[in-house]
Amino acid sequence: MPNRLAAESSPYLLQHKDNPVDWHAWGNEALERSHAEQKPLLVSIGYSACHWCHVMERESFEDPNIATLMNDHFVCIKVDREERPDVDAVCMEACQAMTGHGGWPLNAFLTPDRVPFYAGTYFPPESRSGMPSWSMVLEAVAKAWAERRGDVVRQGETLAQSLRATAALEASKDPIREAELSEAVSSLATHYDRANGGFGRAPKFPQASVLELLLARGEGTMSLATLSAMARGGIYDQVGGGFSRYAVDATWTVPHFEKMLYDNALLARAYLHGWLLSRDELLRRVCCETLDWALREMRGPEGGFYSALDADSEGVEGKFYVWTTEQLRSVLGAELAQDAIAHFGATERGNFEHGLNVLEGRGPEPERLAEIRAKLYEARSQRVRPGLDDKRLTSWNALMIAALADAGAVLGRLDYLEAAGACGSFVLAELRDGDGRLLRTWKDGRGRIAAYLEDHAFLLEAMLTLYESTFDARWYEEAVGLAEAMIALFADPERGGFFTTARDGQQLPGRRKDLEDSPIPSGNSAAAFGLLRLAALSGESRYEREALGVLRLMHPLAMRHPLAFGHLLRAIDFYLAPVKEVAIVGPEAEAQALARVVRSQLRPHLVLAGGAGTAAAGSGVGAGDGVPLLAGRTPLDGHAAAYVCEHFACRAPVTSPEELAAAL
Repeated sequence: MPNRLAAESSPYLLQHKDNPVDWHAWGNEALERSHAEQKPLLVSIGYSACHWCHVMERESFEDPNIATLMNDHFVCIKVDREERPDVDAVCMEACQAMTGHGGWPLNAFLTPDRVPFYAGTYFPPESRSGMPSWSMVLEAVAKAWAERRGDVVRQGETLAQSLRATAALEASKDPIREAELSEAVSSLATHYDRANGGFGRAPKFPQASVLELLLARGEGTMSLATLSAMARGGIYDQVGGGFSRYAVDATWTVPHFEKMLYDNALLARAYLHGWLLSRDELLRRVCCETLDWALREMRGPEGGFYSALDADSEGVEGKFYVWTTEQLRSVLGAELAQDAIAHFGATERGNFEHGLNVLEGRGPEPERLAEIRAKLYEARSQRVRPGLDDKRLTSWNALMIAALADAGAVLGRLDYLEAAGACGSFVLAELRDGDGRLLRTWKDGRGRIAAYLEDHAFLLEAMLTLYESTFDARWYEEAVGLAEAMIALFADPERGGFFTTARDGQQLPGRRKDLEDSPIPSGNSAAAFGLLRLAALSGESRYEREALGVLRLMHPLAMRHPLAFGHLLRAIDFYLAPVKEVAIVGPEAEAQALARVVRSQLRPHLVLAGGAGTAAAGSGVGAGDGVPLLAGRTPLDGHAAAYVCEHFACRAPVTSPEELAAAL
C-alpha cells in the first residue's frame, strides 16, 4: 500500500511511495505529529539521480523489519534536496559538524523543535568496513531519546548555535583590495593538478565557478587546460554530449554518471568563454554539443528544462553509457571500429567494471568521427534509458537560460536565443503563485514551494543576460522586478547580505545565509553579481549598495578560500574593475553589426544595452527602450551608434565596427 508520498510530485519522493516506511513529506503534518507524539524526526534526504540513495532504499527502506523499526520510533520524512535546499543545508551542515564529511543520502535526526542532534550519510543494512548498520543507528538513537532526552536536546541546542553562525557573520570594515584578489586567484595554483587539469584530488569536480573566475581574469593556463582535459575525458559524454556530475578519479576518466542540468548550464557557458579567450575549436564544439544535448534530451514541451538524468539504468550504474570493444565492432563494423577504438581509448580489458569502457576522446581524431558518434548514439538509444527527473526548478532553469542566451548571441545561434526566451517566458508565467510570488519547482502543470534566494538571484542574472543578448527591454524590466523582490524578501538590513529563506517563509533553527559556491554559485554570490550588473545598466546606486553588503560580509572568507568562492570572487572582480557600459542604438542591421563586435571577445567587465533610440518605430533593435543606460542616446545621421561609457562618463559615439573595436 503506498505511503503518504504517493500524493507528491517530486520524482525522488515518488520513488519511495511504495516503501513500507511511513514516509511524510516535509511539512506541517509531520512536524505537528512529532510534537504531539514526542518522537524525533528522521529526515532522509537525497535526489532522484543519486546512486547511493537508490542503494540504501533497496537495502534498508524496502526491508519490512527495518521499516517497522523506523515507524515505531520516529516520524519519518523524505526530502528532495533539490526542492528543499533549506532543509538540506541545515542537515548537511549538522552532518559535517558531527562527522567531518557529508553527502547523499543524508540521514539526520531532529528534535520535535526541528533541531538536528545526530546525522550521517549512507549506512549499510549490516555492519561492515567499520560502519554500523542502519538498524544499529536507529536503535541507538531511539535509546538515547528514551533514556537521555535532556542530554540529546542540549546537544542539539549547542549544534543549533553553530548552525546560526552564518547569519551572525559581521561585515568587514577592511577595504576590498585588488591586491588581495590577485593573491587569492594566484593561490588557486596550489590546488591545481598540473598533470590532469582541475583542482584537488579524486573525486574531482568541474568547478565551473572557479574556471569562470580564471577566464575573467585572463588566466588561460589552468582554465583552458582543465576545460580541454574534461572535454577529452570520460566525464564528458563522447557520444551524446553533456557532462556527468564528477569523476571518481583524478584523470576525468570514470564519471559518476548522473547528469545534472546545473552542471551542464554552467559548463556550457564556461566552454563558450574559454573559446572566446582561446579560439580553441574543441571548446566551441563542446559548448554547442552540451547545449544541443540539453535541447534534445532535457527540454519539456512547455519550454522548461528537466532537472537530471539518473546515474543508473536497469539498476546498474553507468550501464547506458559504457561499451565493450565487441559492442563497438558490432555497431560500427571492422573499419570504423578500429578508428573508434583508437580514438576513444577502448580496450578488451576496459577501464571500468567487467571489461566495459567509458569512452574518452584522447586518441587521434578520425575523419569519420561524426559518423561514428551518430551510429553509436543511435545504437545506444535502443538501450534502457536512465531515469529522468522531470521537475523544473526555477534556479537551474535560470542557469540554462543564461547559457543559451549567451551562446546564442555570441555564436549567432537563433535556436539558442529562441529556447532561452521560451524558457524565460515559461518560468515567469508558470512559476508564480496567485500573488505573483516566485515559486521553486514545477511539475505536471503545477508550480509549488515558495522560491528561495538562489531562485531569485539566478533568475536576475538570467534576465540580464537575456536582455543583453536580445535587447528586448521586457527582460530588463523583469530583472528590475526580481531585484526589488529579492531585496524586500531576503536582504539582511542589519549585517548585510541575504538570507536563504524569505522573511515570511517557514523557518528552521535560525535563518541561514548560503555562502559557498559549490557545486553551484551561492544565492549571495549570484545576488551580488546580478545587482552589480543591474546597477551598471540602471545607474541605480541602491543596487550597488546591496551588492556591496554581500561583498563586505564575505570577502575575507573568499580571499582565504578562493576554491570555495569562485562566483563571489568574480563579483568582486567586477566590482573592482573599470566596467564599460556600452549602449547601441539605431537601425537593426547596423546595430547588430556593432553588437557583434562587443560579443566577439571575452569582455567580463562590460554591460551592454541596445534600443531604437529616437529612430522611427520598428526601425531599430529592441522591443522598447526603457533602460536608463539608453537615455538620451540617439543614432547619428540615421546610422546606428555605439556609446562607450565608464561610470556614466561617455566617449564620443562611434558608428563603425572598427571604431567600436578600438574603443573597447
